[in-house]
Amino acid sequence: MGFNVRTLLFITRNEGKVRELEELGRAHDIVIKQVGYDYPEVQADTLEEVARWGALHAIEIFKRTFIIEDSGLFVESLDGFPGPYSAYVYKTLGNKGILKLMSRIKNRRAIFKSVIALCEPSHEPVIFTGSVEGEIAKKAMGKEGFGFDPIFLYDDKTFGEMRRDEKNMVSHRRAAMLKLIRWIVEHKDVYTI
Repeated sequence: MGFNVRTLLFITRNEGKVRELEELGRAHDIVIKQVGYDYPEVQADTLEEVARWGALHAIEIFKRTFIIEDSGLFVESLDGFPGPYSAYVYKTLGNKGILKLMSRIKNRRAIFKSVIALCEPSHEPVIFTGSVEGEIAKKAMGKEGFGFDPIFLYDDKTFGEMRRDEKNMVSHRRAAMLKLIRWIVEHKDVYTI
């Protein structure tokens, strides 16, 4: 058994996620290679469940080492909504819908969370999580990033206003990816890297 991590397959159709992880991986001599595949996304109560289920589905098809990533926006005053349903909510309500839900709410605290599942045939997925705290902006700002980035405010700037390298210094995806990289380094005696 061994991880071939010089090139790490990333199963997703989301180009924005790929660009972010490519940049993070490059700093650690890890090449991220996108495999555009839409695995069925189970509706579950946690991102960890969604990522694990997606990983177990995809391993049956690809039969080699890869990662998948799921992320969500958790708004405190909305009891964590949209959370694990973020992709669906973004497609149906979008940023305008979230801003409308928040229009009269003073508590705008929110957390962006990322879960990366590292998968290898015949093994349970290894899960890495990362999060960043911020708040929901009063209006969408910026054209950078993707998804809820223009409404997620971090230190007086939305993720939509940040260049990718700025966002990658503080993002939820960065936190999860760094945990994955640390795990790979710590297991180099067990796994071929």
